[in-house]
Amino acid sequence: MSIAATETGSVSAQLAAGMPNEFLTFTLGDEEYGVDILKVQEIRGYDTVTKIPDAPDFIKGVINLRGTIVPVIDMRIKFRLGKVEYNEFTVMIILNVARRVVGMVVDGVSDVMQLTREQIRPAPEFGSAVNSRFITGLGAFDQRMLILVDIERLMSASDMALMDSHSQALQ
Repeated sequence: MSIAATETGSVSAQLAAGMPNEFLTFTLGDEEYGVDILKVQEIRGYDTVTKIPDAPDFIKGVINLRGTIVPVIDMRIKFRLGKVEYNEFTVMIILNVARRVVGMVVDGVSDVMQLTREQIRPAPEFGSAVNSRFITGLGAFDQRMLILVDIERLMSASDMALMDSHSQALQ
C-alpha cells in the first residue's frame, strides 16, 4: 500500500485550526500508536536491510528504495520495548521526516484513524521516570487509547545526523 505524503504544519497546529487529523496506527506489542498520515510515504513488508557496522542498536541498517538510501530504525528498540523476531506481520513504514526519508520497523499496521480535537488529550506528566517528549497526545475513542507520536521529535536532530553519517559510510 502506498500513501502520498505532503508537507503540512504540526499536528497541534492542525488541531488548533479545528481540522480533524488522520493517523496511521501501528502496534508494538499490545500498544497502539499513531503517526500523522501526512508524514507516511509508503507501507511495505519487512525487507532485509544492509547492516551498518558500529551503528546503535535501534538503527537496523539501510535499504535501497528506488535509488534512495533509506536508514531503517526498529521502533521496539527505540522505545526500549525489547527485541522480537520479525515475522510475516512485521511492517516497515517509510516516512518523510525533516525532509529525509526514514524507514520505521513496527509489529504491524492497524488502521487509519481520524481524530478530532475533542478526542485528543494531552500526554500526562510522568516526571523524569518516563521520556514523553515525543508523545503529541493520547487519542481516546471506543474505549481505546492511541499514543500519538511526534515523529519529528522522535527523530531528533542528533538521531538524524547519526543515521546520515552511518548511511553515508555505505555510499
